Amino acid sequence: MLTAFLSAVVAISLVVGGIGVMNVMLVSVTERTKEIGLRKALGATNKDILTQFLLEAVLLTMVGGAIGITLGILLGFGASIALTQQLNVEWAFNFPWRAAIIGMGVSGSVGIIFGLYPARKASQKSPIEALRYE
Repeated sequence: MLTAFLSAVVAISLVVGGIGVMNVMLVSVTERTKEIGLRKALGATNKDILTQFLLEAVLLTMVGGAIGITLGILLGFGASIALTQQLNVEWAFNFPWRAAIIGMGVSGSVGIIFGLYPARKASQKSPIEALRYE
């Protein structure tokens, strides 16, 4: 029961975080419309634009994942020290590296999944319309 509840919380958190990343990337695409048009006018292909924005989304989520893992390590280590001192019990800090690697993989996957729509939207912009955009 607890596992199902935690899985639901994690799934909802990933979707909400992914939607946040997608919104940030959509705003980025809108603000950089002229840049996209200029790059296309100078010869950038749709694939170049798609790759650029997709990499930005993945980088954004991977940095967020790395910050989360770092904070988790620091809080876990701090909690182990505090509990050891308060309860006079030896509680060793054990960091699951495998979980961190899986977390970074999930973080990158969220970046790919939720960054794909803004990246495609950016890559499909017409250079003429993009350069006219105010």
